Amino acid sequence: MSSSDTHDSPSAGRSIDFAILVAIAAAVALLHLFTNMRYGFHRDELQFLGDARHLDWGFVAYPPFTPFVERIGLELFGLSMVGLRLFSVLAQAAAVVVTGLMAKELGGARLAQMMAALAVAFSPLPLFEGTEFQYSTFDFLWWVLIAYFTVRLLKSDDPRWCLGIGAAIGLGLETKYSIAFYIAGILAGLVFTPARRYFASRWFWAGMALALIIFLPNLVWLVRHDFISYHFLQHIHARDVGEGRAKGFWKGQFLICTNLAAAPLWIAGLIGFLRERRYRMLALMYLVPLALFAVGKGRNYYMAGAYPMLLAMGAAMAGSWLASLPPWGRRTIETVYFAAFALISVYACAVILPLASSGPLREFALAHNGDLREEIGWDDLVRTVAQIRDSLPPEQQAHLGITVGNYGEAGAIEMLGPAYHLPPPISTVNSFWLRGYPTPPPTTIILLGNSRERADELFTNCRLAGHNGNSEGIRNEESIDHPDIFVCGPPRKPWAEMWQNVRDFG
Repeated sequence: MSSSDTHDSPSAGRSIDFAILVAIAAAVALLHLFTNMRYGFHRDELQFLGDARHLDWGFVAYPPFTPFVERIGLELFGLSMVGLRLFSVLAQAAAVVVTGLMAKELGGARLAQMMAALAVAFSPLPLFEGTEFQYSTFDFLWWVLIAYFTVRLLKSDDPRWCLGIGAAIGLGLETKYSIAFYIAGILAGLVFTPARRYFASRWFWAGMALALIIFLPNLVWLVRHDFISYHFLQHIHARDVGEGRAKGFWKGQFLICTNLAAAPLWIAGLIGFLRERRYRMLALMYLVPLALFAVGKGRNYYMAGAYPMLLAMGAAMAGSWLASLPPWGRRTIETVYFAAFALISVYACAVILPLASSGPLREFALAHNGDLREEIGWDDLVRTVAQIRDSLPPEQQAHLGITVGNYGEAGAIEMLGPAYHLPPPISTVNSFWLRGYPTPPPTTIILLGNSRERADELFTNCRLAGHNGNSEGIRNEESIDHPDIFVCGPPRKPWAEMWQNVRDFG
């Protein structure tokens, strides 16, 4: 196979190439669809769902795109985990196909396109993105699309591709603010490579205007809320560094962002971009955010979206190199590579995916995957709160409020509580704080997610009323860090005064 095969092949051959990419993406999508109904919602998903019930042009913890998508999911599917996670599955599948197409545009024939697509499909972080709906799932797709449009721009020298880049940047800014680091890489790539010529094109400025127009509603929201999301991000970053979550950045580039067996591909891809003048901009689109995240102590998975373009280039280069080898050499290398890739991929699937609802495979996943453990126990928590409510005298039930200590608890009460006729949660965390407290304020409080000391500090006459655990005995954040549930009287200070002093970021 030579790098020209793709370009010289007839329409039928190109259709087969595309069909293979779609088949790879569809196979992984089906794997997610058949397993995504197990366990329960993750605490992050519960926050997105809670915010989806109160749509706005911005939220404290993130821009509005992900809650908006989940609101559509709620309208279509209700509280179906498979239905609500479908959008994440589709986003991951799209990223797989686009990566294969990127390899094609970089000169890769069928084998190269397959290698690139498979490398993304079975890298740990992209694989995880199909198991839950997270803003990082859609953020990953925008990074991949920006890279694809940039490849098309540089290859064709048609500046109209700047419109696609601008649209993807705008959607990225409406999804996750960390895309600003990728934008820094794009600008550096434009300034320090021959791609600077696009600054003189009206299409470049039209693309940037399009990005700004898409981002503008959230920007207005940020201004109106005193850039509260910036203060949130400062707090979360300090917390992550303090708790050691920023450690292992470099190791994560090999073990989290990409499939370890595909490391030779993305390393070769980076070298290829650096060596090829036409595509050098893409090397800076990787190196600049990498340096910024490394110096700024970002978490290791923040760079995941930058690797598909490296894998695409590396796969195209590998395909050309393999085609130059004698048949026995090509077959030997392909066999060794795909065997190693398959072994690592199977291990990644066993750790990341909820493949089994019981038995050793389930125990293995729960032992090695903290995110899966955080999906267990929310129904038990809400049921326990309902039982405590039912044990109270009618006059206390009539003036009851439920206060929570974190966004997972808030989302659980918000989304699962109506089945038990529980009132909406009262929370000081993130955007829940902006929604305030009910009028008239409750006089009896069921308090979750706080210590006895904190309960007595805020409220009167607190007593231990129950425990927060789960029926499966799984040790996770809720069962370990927030085991006690209290019933309290009114707050020690007036609600309005207390509310101004208890805003939390989490």
